[in-house]
Amino acid sequence: MSLYDEGHTIAGWTGVAITTVGGSVAGLGVCTSSLPFVGAGLAVVVVSALVTWALHLSGWGKPPGVRPRDQWGMRVRDTQAREGHEACVGCRLAGRGRKRSDEAPAASAPVPVSASAPASASGAIPAESIPLSPVE
Repeated sequence: MSLYDEGHTIAGWTGVAITTVGGSVAGLGVCTSSLPFVGAGLAVVVVSALVTWALHLSGWGKPPGVRPRDQWGMRVRDTQAREGHEACVGCRLAGRGRKRSDEAPAASAPVPVSASAPASASGAIPAESIPLSPVE
């Protein structure tokens, strides 16, 4: 078993099962040239994404990354789901998982632009490289 335990949750397997049904209905629609079946199958796939998201938010999913081994079972609920997971797109879409601090961030002083800095045709100065992941 991998250290990340990806997808071994009630939310994950429920989403896979519903998506399989939706894909089968859409495939049947393609084979029989039935546009209503194709539409119904695609609608079931959309419903599966919403059901999986709802299960994740209710604690039957898991946060991204490594979990302790005692939380690898499928029937173990996620206790952090109510606050949201920091790096989870689904939690952020629901308004959860953002870093919260008691203090307001300190205002930084404006940085003066030197005359030797390269400017583009629009007058904007190119931004520094932004890392795409915490590892970079």
